[in-house]
Amino acid sequence: MPRTIVITGASDGIGAAAARQLHEIGEEVVVVGRNPDKTRRVADALGVRSFTADFSDLAQVRELAETLRAEYPRIDVLANNAGGIFGDRRLTGDGFEVTFQVNHLAPFLLTNLLRETLLESRASVIQTSSAAARLFSRFDIDDLQGARRYSASAAYGNAKLANVLFTKELNRRFGDAGLSAVAYHPGVIASSFGSTGSGSWKFLYGGPLAERFMTSTDVGGARLTWLALGKPGVDWQPGGFYANNKPARTHRRADDPALARLLWDRSAELVGLDS
Repeated sequence: MPRTIVITGASDGIGAAAARQLHEIGEEVVVVGRNPDKTRRVADALGVRSFTADFSDLAQVRELAETLRAEYPRIDVLANNAGGIFGDRRLTGDGFEVTFQVNHLAPFLLTNLLRETLLESRASVIQTSSAAARLFSRFDIDDLQGARRYSASAAYGNAKLANVLFTKELNRRFGDAGLSAVAYHPGVIASSFGSTGSGSWKFLYGGPLAERFMTSTDVGGARLTWLALGKPGVDWQPGGFYANNKPARTHRRADDPALARLLWDRSAELVGLDS
């Protein structure tokens, strides 16, 4: 029987690649993206359903969660893949720094709003993180939105470390109830991912060397597909961080359970959820 796999950030890049790979295997894929036209094209090519939500608007995240709960009584895999690198510091309409909201707060909110369905389904929650968590983060729990100290690289690294901390805390809180969470680094992907950034990020992802030296979207998507198809506790360990389909090193602070709990509580307060 096909499993239901929801993939955010699936209008292009590794999300679209994974959606295609999983659909070809026979899974029921649900495509979620920010851009309506691009999202629809990906879904139409596969003959699957799609939904649009801009993660810089938490009202759209709440609406997406409500729709998914109504339409899908079972969700076997939630792949929180949407994210982005941004340039100068700016706030969303919700009042949060955009990198922090799109990469962390929005998937945190979506996962929690779908939590009952995910628990009943004994689902896997897959978080697309990055090696940037180790390389660029300057994580400060008292300055999560870079109000005192900001750079685009550090903001992205901090958000990707938040993804890993969220994964570990999600697994700690709900692993015994049957929910399995994992985070991974897909590789440095030759895609439009960095198009919202500036300076070196924009050149790196959009420049002439990108396709020559970066990982293809198909390979990056296959790493998401591997986790989605894998059996928790057998093929991968819940609460873990993976790269190249094997356990990998991330920032040392990812192993701080007190920090993970505190981030969860702060995030829940910011989005108006009970912690």
